[in-house]
Amino acid sequence: MNWYIEVLKKYAVFSGRSQRKEYWYFLLFNLIALILFVSIDAAIGTFNVETGTGIISTIYMLAVLLPYFGVGIRRLHDTNRSGWWLLIGFIPIVGPIVLIVFFCLDSDPDENKYGENPKTIISA
Repeated sequence: MNWYIEVLKKYAVFSGRSQRKEYWYFLLFNLIALILFVSIDAAIGTFNVETGTGIISTIYMLAVLLPYFGVGIRRLHDTNRSGWWLLIGFIPIVGPIVLIVFFCLDSDPDENKYGENPKTIISA
């Protein structure tokens, strides 16, 4: 849960680096929260089956959109790639697969142009 809160605290920070753990825990808690909010939407009758969204879940998705971009860009920085690589996700099928591979790669072990390795900062 701490990783999720850390990402929300840095909601508009697009510089620096993020560990795999930070990115994937943020995604996990995001998914859990989204399932919860969709369930609430369904329970109170604001879920639209045709669009697959509800009022509360849509507000939540919009609220975490900027933090998601921030952590995604920082995660790409950690693998020594520009944040612009995030745009490859718009290419159908291939783009998301490439991004998943990039997000699963280990950190660049040394300091790179985006900053110091976050693993060494935390363990120091």
